[in-house]
Amino acid sequence: MDEELRSLTERLRRESGGTHAFEQLAATEDTDELAGVLTEPGRPLWARELAAFRLGTAGDRRAFESLVLLLNHRDPPRCASAARALARLGDPRTARAAAALATNELRVAYALHPVRLLVELRAPESVPALVTTLRRRLTPHDPYRRVALACVEGLGELADPGARPVLEDALAHPALAEAAIHALARIPGPRRHGP
Repeated sequence: MDEELRSLTERLRRESGGTHAFEQLAATEDTDELAGVLTEPGRPLWARELAAFRLGTAGDRRAFESLVLLLNHRDPPRCASAARALARLGDPRTARAAAALATNELRVAYALHPVRLLVELRAPESVPALVTTLRRRLTPHDPYRRVALACVEGLGELADPGARPVLEDALAHPALAEAAIHALARIPGPRRHGP
């Protein structure tokens, strides 16, 4: 976690221009001060992200809504830091929120980190959401191969027999076939017979 916080801090220090406000926020141990940043109007995005990450990794559920918004951000580093914090937050709403983001076709371009978070959480919502997302990616010329690949790999890691049909369908897609073979090998039970 120290390395993750260090990396986040350096990125946000550059984004903030290294202001005194940044240094104060990075140094404070006052969780009420951090939580206040999430609701005060006019706070810059870097400040909200830093406060949400620090609260989330400390298990403070006041960060939940902000972290979910960041998980669906267009900037991948923000999504990645939000996913790390949400994985440690321990909020029971996290898996449902990640599943909603992963399966939202209007935001599929930003689904990579919600998919990875679902795999890490191993929640009841994880396999159904990954199956749904992957099934939608198995159309000709789908541009979201990284999301599809993350679903295939995640379903292999989760090793749920319910994922077998969609993984077998993924075998027909050259970009996914090798990962699907490995994923299927991790799932217990007989393979489906027939075409």
